Amino acid sequence: MTTAATVEEAAPQAGLLAAFESALAEDSRIEPRDWMPDAYRATLIRQMAQHAHSEIIGMQPEANWISRAPSLRRKAILMAKVQDEAGHGLYLYSAAETLGVGRDELLDKLHAGRQRYSSIFNYPTLTWADVGAVGWLVDGAAITNQVPLCRCSYGPYARAMVRICKEESFHQRQGYELLLALSRGTEAQHAMAQDAVDRWWWPSLMMFGPPDTESGHSEQSMAWKIKRHSNDELRQRFVDICVPQAEVLGLTLPDPALRWNEERGAHDFGDIDWTEFHEVLRGNGPCNEQRITQRRTAHEQGAWVREAATAYAAKQGTEHGEVR
Repeated sequence: MTTAATVEEAAPQAGLLAAFESALAEDSRIEPRDWMPDAYRATLIRQMAQHAHSEIIGMQPEANWISRAPSLRRKAILMAKVQDEAGHGLYLYSAAETLGVGRDELLDKLHAGRQRYSSIFNYPTLTWADVGAVGWLVDGAAITNQVPLCRCSYGPYARAMVRICKEESFHQRQGYELLLALSRGTEAQHAMAQDAVDRWWWPSLMMFGPPDTESGHSEQSMAWKIKRHSNDELRQRFVDICVPQAEVLGLTLPDPALRWNEERGAHDFGDIDWTEFHEVLRGNGPCNEQRITQRRTAHEQGAWVREAATAYAAKQGTEHGEVR
């Protein structure tokens, strides 16, 4: 039964929703202190958390090669890249915290398997050429997906993405340059580069998420202008970018169905093995257990650092007469 009190309570809520929708229509940014629907907040937290977790877990496949890089120059490049990824995770956790969720809570959910990270980071880096393939394909896919996020409707997320995308563009170029050197090297080096591309191509296409017809979040995220393009649109854009780059590299993309479609003005490509995608998401990928176990161990072993930092901050506050 509707009462006068119920109507009075609903009126302010309707006004707030109208202001929120008006801001989206005008392409204005939603800021942390602005009113927002609970579902919008929850979607942002889920997406930013998954993004942050992916950056942190994504350090592992390449960090494995720092001590085995073939030259001091390559070692320095790879160390800088892994350090960048750690920074990206921190930017994104900080952005998520503006929505009232604690970083510890997000990490607890990651470690308990209640939040996901990108499926791509559950594949092994078997050779040095994999470092190049990850840079060219994985970071290239990330850039394709993330540049539109610089126009995300939520201000802190959009601003974090500006710096992240600039740094990811360097990572992509570094990976491409590494593969170019290998593909123009010895026959064995060329074969190594081709093998890496063969193994990373399809998982990179899966990074954009399931087909639009099966995506449970994409449509609403686009309506809220968190996302600007659908999964399939971004995947097509990525394929069209990679084909001419592969030709310059002298490497073949492992898809016999790949060809230019004059009528569409885009490349046709083969069917993705979505069964593999869902198996990896369910925890059955080549490195799922290894990745999350290593993350939990690092978190546990780093507890003393967090405790020391907290104690130091408290001491500094006391010495300066601050109340904390």
